[in-house]
Amino acid sequence: MSRRALRRLRGEQRGQEEPGLGELGLDPGPEGGQEGLPSAASGRARAGVSNRFELITAEESEDELPSREEQGDARLSERDAAEGNNKGAVTEESKGDGQRRGEEAEQPDQTPMLSNKPRKKKKKRKTKKTSAGETLEDNDLEDIDSLLEKIEDTNGLLQQTQSGIITDSRPLLYIEHRNLNPENELKRYFGARAVLGDQRQRQRQCVRGTWLTTPQSTWPRYTRTGIVMELVDTKGGVQYFTFEHHRKYQEVQLKFLENVETMDPNSVVPLLQALEPYHVDSLLLLSDVCRMQEDQEMARELVEQALYSLECSFHPLFSLTSGTCRLDYRRPENRSFFLALFKHLMLLEKRGCPRTALEFCKLILSLDPENDPLCVLLLIDFLSLRAREYTFLTRMFQEVESHRNLSQLPNFAFSVPLAYFFLSQQEERSELEQSQAREKAARLIQLALIMFPSVLMPLLDHCSVQPDARVASHSFFGLNAQISQPPALNQLTSLYVGRTHSLWKDPAVMAWLEPNVHEVLRMVDARDPLVEESEHKRKTLYQSAPRNIYRHIILSEVKEAMAALPLEVTSQPVMGYDPLPPLDSIVSYTRPERTNRPSNESTLSLFFRSLLPNFNLQGDIRHERDEEAGAGQDLNQGVNRLMAAMRDMLANIQFQEPPRDDNPEGDGDWD
Repeated sequence: MSRRALRRLRGEQRGQEEPGLGELGLDPGPEGGQEGLPSAASGRARAGVSNRFELITAEESEDELPSREEQGDARLSERDAAEGNNKGAVTEESKGDGQRRGEEAEQPDQTPMLSNKPRKKKKKRKTKKTSAGETLEDNDLEDIDSLLEKIEDTNGLLQQTQSGIITDSRPLLYIEHRNLNPENELKRYFGARAVLGDQRQRQRQCVRGTWLTTPQSTWPRYTRTGIVMELVDTKGGVQYFTFEHHRKYQEVQLKFLENVETMDPNSVVPLLQALEPYHVDSLLLLSDVCRMQEDQEMARELVEQALYSLECSFHPLFSLTSGTCRLDYRRPENRSFFLALFKHLMLLEKRGCPRTALEFCKLILSLDPENDPLCVLLLIDFLSLRAREYTFLTRMFQEVESHRNLSQLPNFAFSVPLAYFFLSQQEERSELEQSQAREKAARLIQLALIMFPSVLMPLLDHCSVQPDARVASHSFFGLNAQISQPPALNQLTSLYVGRTHSLWKDPAVMAWLEPNVHEVLRMVDARDPLVEESEHKRKTLYQSAPRNIYRHIILSEVKEAMAALPLEVTSQPVMGYDPLPPLDSIVSYTRPERTNRPSNESTLSLFFRSLLPNFNLQGDIRHERDEEAGAGQDLNQGVNRLMAAMRDMLANIQFQEPPRDDNPEGDGDWD
C-alpha cells in the first residue's frame, strides 16, 4: 500500500488539510496539533468509505499537479536551508522540514512524521524521474512509432513512399520472428477467431519456447535426441556453426540408412516408435510419403516436429535473425536443417502463407548466401511477388546484381520488371514515383525478352493467351528459340514458366506486356547490337547447370523442369532425405562395413540366374566365426554349386532336329 494511500486513510486529504503553519509564518512546535488528527481522520474515513481499497485506487488516479507544486516548494526550501537562510516564510517551512527530518531519525515510531517526509522523498524521486524522463518518454514514443513503421506489413498496395528509407536502414536478409509464424499471416487474412478456434484453450506442453514451430500437445514428449550444435569458428563477425551427432543418435542414423535400402517406408515407422521419436531424417522421409498420399496436414506436422527437434539443439549464440550465422551444407548433419526448412516453406506456400514462406526462404539464404546449396534464389522472387513484397524484390536486385549477376537468371529478369509494374499501379505513390517505376519496368522487361526469348510463348500458352499474328509468325519468339537454347537454360526457363505463370494471368499485366513485345520485335528487325550480344551470351553462359540447381528442381517438383533434367541426374537414385549430396562432402562418421556383403556377380552368374531364377551362388554360404579361415571353403562351395548347375543345365538340353523335306529344292512359285 502506498504512503499516499495511508495518508488518505488517516484523513490527510487535500480538501481536509488545514493550511500549513509554515506558510503563515508561525512555528508549529514539535508536535502541535497533530496528535489527534490521525484518529479523527481515520474515523471519518471509516464512516464515509466502506472499502478502503477504493481510496487507494482513487489516490493512484489523482492529478499530479498539486504534488508537483509541493515538490517544487520542497526543493526551494532545501536549497535555502543549505545556504543558511533561516528567516521568512520559506525559511520557516524549511526549518519545519529540517525538524521533521531530525524527528524522523530520532522518533521512528511516530506515524505522522513517517507519513509526511518519506512521502516527499518519494515524490522527489518521482519528480526527478518524471522531469528528466519526460523527453525520454517522448523519444520512446517516437521510437515505438518508428518501430511499428518498420515492422508494419508491406502487403503490396500498402507500401508507403517512405518505406524505401526504412528498408534501406535494415539488412537485406533481416528476419522478423513474428513473420515465421504462419498463424499471424492467416489471422490477417481471416481473423483470429477463424484461425485459432479452440486453440486458445490449448496449452503448450514444451520445455522451451521456439520460433520456427509451435509444439502441439499431441506430439511425443521431447527428450534429448543426441543432436547438438557447436560453434566452429568466427571470422569477420560471421559465426560458423555445425550440428553434431552423439553416439546414441549415430546408431539410430545408421539403422535408418539400413532401413532406407529396403525401399520400404514402413520400415522407418518402428524406428520412430522404438528408438527415437524425433529422428529428423525419418520424419522428413515419412513427410514425403504423406505428401505423395495427399495428406498435407500430416506431412506438415512431421516437418514441424523435425524443425522443433533441431531448434531445441541450437547453440546459445546461434541467431535466426542476425544474418551472421552460417552452416556448411557439405556436412551431412547440417543438411537435415536445410531440407527441413525448404520442405516447410514449400508446404507453407501451398497452404496460402507466402509471406511466412518468404521469411523462411530468407532464412535459408542467410545460412549460406555465397554457395546457396538449395538455390533458393530461383524461388525468392516468386514468393516476393506472391506476398506483394515488391520493394524487397527490387531492393535485392539492386544490391546483389553487381556481384551475383541476377539478371542472368530468367526468374529475376522477368520478375523484377513485373514488381516495378505493380509498384507503378499503387495509388498512394506520387506521380513521379509511378512514372519512374513504369519506365524501369518497360526497360527491364524488354531486356528480359531479348535475353530470354524462349520464355514468351510457353508463358502465353500457360496463361491461355493467343498471341497476335505478328508475334506468332516472327521467328525470334518461335519454336526455334526454344530448340536452339542450351539444355541448362531450358531447365531454368521451364522452371520459371511452370512456377510463376499464374502471376502473369492478370489482364492488366498482359496489356502492359503487349507493347513491350512489339518494341522488342522492332529492335530485332532493326538489327540492334543488343540482340546479337544476348544471343552470344546464351550460347556461352549456359553450357551446364551447377549441382544446386538440379537439387532445387528435384525438391521443387515442378513437372516442366523435371522433364528437362539431364540423363545423368535422372538415371541415378535420388533419396528424399539427401538429394544429390555434394561431391566434396565432409563426413564425420561412416557406416561400418557389413560382414555379408553382396558380391559383384559375374556375367556368367547373371546368365545362369536368367535361366534358373532360383539359382544363387552364395545362397547357402553362412558366415563362419573365422572369416579368413573359411574364405577358401566358401569359394570352393560356390564353384561346386556353379559346376553342378552347369551339369544340370547341359543334361536337360535336348537338340531337336529340323523336319526333313523330300524335295529340298522345292517347287515354290516366286510369282
